[in-house]
Amino acid sequence: HVQLVESGGGSVQPGGSLRLSCVVSGSTFGKYCMGWFRQAPGSERERIAAIDDVRRTSYADSVKGRFTISKDNGKNTLYLEMNSLKPEDTAMYSCAAGFGWLLRDGSCPQLNYWGQGTQVTVS
Repeated sequence: HVQLVESGGGSVQPGGSLRLSCVVSGSTFGKYCMGWFRQAPGSERERIAAIDDVRRTSYADSVKGRFTISKDNGKNTLYLEMNSLKPEDTAMYSCAAGFGWLLRDGSCPQLNYWGQGTQVTVS
């Protein structure tokens, strides 16, 4: 039974930083393509960053240069380092995992597992 559990969210002032973590249990972590997503109230879910098993990465234009996705296979953990946070970054952030390599559009070909999310508020 694969589980993804996010942590690290919270409230921060504009310009501040947070680091989100997503711990994966119940499966071999290193083989996954993984992504971070966010959804604000009244908005569609947005893919903001992804990384595959050979550590290729992709970012949404809205976070490029401010956010960094990384992973530690030894700790079964995916990270999202968020800097220069803006009020428009306020959302529920979730991680997801699936199989395959990043596609040309920067997405994972499939996402089979999702976490519950962690709230980030910038104000």
